[in-house]
Amino acid sequence: MPNFIEAMPLEQLPSGASTMVTIGGTDVALFHVDDEVYAINDTCVHAGASLTAGRFDGKVVTCRAHGFKYDLTTGFVVGSPGFGVASYPVKIVDGKIMVAVT
Repeated sequence: MPNFIEAMPLEQLPSGASTMVTIGGTDVALFHVDDEVYAINDTCVHAGASLTAGRFDGKVVTCRAHGFKYDLTTGFVVGSPGFGVASYPVKIVDGKIMVAVT
């Protein structure tokens, strides 16, 4: 069973916004898309750039360093299933974003 840890209050991450939090020593990029919050590792597999600083449209974030596009639902590079960054389960409990970093 995943161990969910509080990342931040949901009200501090409005829809259409992203931020980076550190959970258990791991930098996690949080993206609020419509009514869902997605969590992926914040470090691009290509050059180590922050994915939080990338531009996101819908459920895809584009790394600002070299343009890799990541699916926020899986962490995989678009068009390359199995290649990408870790994605983490998220749930909202009592207005708080909870993330399980395994």
